[in-house]
Amino acid sequence: MLRYRSSASWMMFKRTFSSVLKSEMGQKVSSGSASGDYDKWSKDQLIERIKELETNQDSKPMSACSSEDTIVSPVTPVVDASALKATSVASSPISSVRSVTPVDVQAPSTKKQKTIRPFDMSKYSKRFIALRFAYLGWNYNGLAFQQEPTPLPTVEEVILKAMALSKLISEPTPDSCKFSRCGRTDKGVSAMNQVISLEVRSSLTEEEQKLKENDNKELKYMSMINSLLPPDIRMTAVCLRPPEKFDARFSCDYRHYRYLFKKQGLDIDIMNEAAKRYEGGHDFRNFCKIDGSKQITNYRREVHSAKILHLKDDFYFLDLKGSAFLWHQVRCMMAMLFLIGQKLEKPSIIDDLFDIEKFPTKPVYEMANEIPLVLYDCVFPEMEWINAVAADGMKKYFKHLAVFRGITLDYQTKANVIGLMEPLVMEGSEEVVNTPFRGTMNVGDGAGRNYTNYVPIEKRDLGESFVVKNRRHKEKKRLRAIANSLANSEAISRADSEVNSEVNSEVNSDYADTPENKS
Repeated sequence: MLRYRSSASWMMFKRTFSSVLKSEMGQKVSSGSASGDYDKWSKDQLIERIKELETNQDSKPMSACSSEDTIVSPVTPVVDASALKATSVASSPISSVRSVTPVDVQAPSTKKQKTIRPFDMSKYSKRFIALRFAYLGWNYNGLAFQQEPTPLPTVEEVILKAMALSKLISEPTPDSCKFSRCGRTDKGVSAMNQVISLEVRSSLTEEEQKLKENDNKELKYMSMINSLLPPDIRMTAVCLRPPEKFDARFSCDYRHYRYLFKKQGLDIDIMNEAAKRYEGGHDFRNFCKIDGSKQITNYRREVHSAKILHLKDDFYFLDLKGSAFLWHQVRCMMAMLFLIGQKLEKPSIIDDLFDIEKFPTKPVYEMANEIPLVLYDCVFPEMEWINAVAADGMKKYFKHLAVFRGITLDYQTKANVIGLMEPLVMEGSEEVVNTPFRGTMNVGDGAGRNYTNYVPIEKRDLGESFVVKNRRHKEKKRLRAIANSLANSEAISRADSEVNSEVNSEVNSDYADTPENKS
């Protein structure tokens, strides 16, 4: 039943109900139904009338509704707000009032629909620029754009989509914008000063682009892109006039990597001694993963410097500089340093692995974890880099700084929270002392790999040579091309057959309809 605070509230509800039914139902109460004025009805009469209307509506099919019946709405009727505020409903007859209103026919909008015209890139100039950016790699499937779907998005995929959305490029693909990257990073690996070069839309003519005084008239590339990127990918600088024939990959002087690790159970001095052995030009075939698709035959690379440096507290890092690196090279180099730091291997194992007569192919060993690896810098000849604040102004960049402060505080807070938890979980535990018969191999992930009898590198099985892997990949590629060709031939043959069948059918039909054949 309906309960109201006062008779005034009850009368206000009756008037509201009366006006709703008269205006939205478009009906008049018959002369035999009291007076047709719901203000004079009693509470019981009013509830009975609601039930009657509800029953009639449920029994009436939609297609049989008259034009008068179909002007009512299933949504809440428009009721005077002051009347509703004055009521307090204990049960749900109000919901019955709403349920008896069948269909809402809204008046057509007189507002003119705004037509969205396609963006015409041909009306704008283009310019070739270089972008410097940083990203945290653990949420991405590596840096490089992939044609095939990946479990996680790649960093370049996210960047190119943002640039296409902001109409800086026509399509979110590398092929659409003369795209080049400096250092390719794998899934989980981060970068602090990654560089790409590409062609983008410009608000200036080619002549205007040459003059530095026009830079403030150019599109605000930093804020345009950053506003559409997640907080763990940040554009940090732009070069509006790269050197002539600049290419982000081939113009780089050297790449600078860092691999972070905790000192726990490691001899830093002996690791530093071993790291020095990487310096200079060597054949790194036993310190990488062979990729048959690249058909690489020369595995000699130059390492400018390799040393172990202190970061803070118990954290250190391998500081590594070189002109170019092979697939997973840094992680394989670090894996060997971990074994040496745990005194499971001697520093001389590095020299032995460089000796392709002693180790013609790579022995089986697990490379170091990807998360601590950072492409710290990509070093180029002198370039005119403009940082994001200088390029777009503090006002535009302020909110992007706030976004990054948010993710920074999030990770810092989580690190401190788990720091509180660590002594509670580790209380009473003893540090594992590695021996040849029991221990844990450090791979940079904290958990490590347990062993009961350590097998020295020199006694492990050897993998396949790059010659074998290259040949296998080439043969697979050849067979795949043949299969695709045959599949295409069969598809073409089937299509030709279907077309011929349809044509013959039409010809026969036309022939059957001729007067001669009808007679």
